Amino acid sequence: MINSHRLESAKQISSPNFNKRPNQAISLIVIHNISLPPGKFNNNHIEDFFTNQLDTNQHPYFKTIKDLKVSTHLLIKRNGMIIQFVPFNQRAWHAGESNYKGKHNCNDFSIGIELQGDDNTPYESVQYEVLNKVVDLLKSHYPINAIKGHSDISPIRKTDPGPYFKWNKLHAIT
Repeated sequence: MINSHRLESAKQISSPNFNKRPNQAISLIVIHNISLPPGKFNNNHIEDFFTNQLDTNQHPYFKTIKDLKVSTHLLIKRNGMIIQFVPFNQRAWHAGESNYKGKHNCNDFSIGIELQGDDNTPYESVQYEVLNKVVDLLKSHYPINAIKGHSDISPIRKTDPGPYFKWNKLHAIT
């Protein structure tokens, strides 16, 4: 259930990296992947990153992203746990420079969902199960008419959710 633009089943961790959404309908879901450091899954570095708490001394890669201020609405971890960082009615900073059907700045009209993973590793079945449930809920609350990968809206810059994401497992695709 969604209440006050928050997914009730999600753990709530507030990110400071968001701002007010312009007066546009939420019409797009963007699927991403993330692992920190790249290829590593059994830690809380993603949560630290989205809340500007990442200890850059923990891994050399972290120094390369230390100045980034990004967020997402939802993270679905490898075990299916959902974490919400930004309420759906606010603009999370997940898409960056992007374009969908001639509309720029996809953050303005999209919900970002990060899957804990990378371009080189298959996703877990439970991640697809949870993603389908979340998408169904979102579509029942917002006028969403498309679900795209980050690579679809930023093809020159991004590759996620990557070749291991099985679009056919997403039953709610439009």
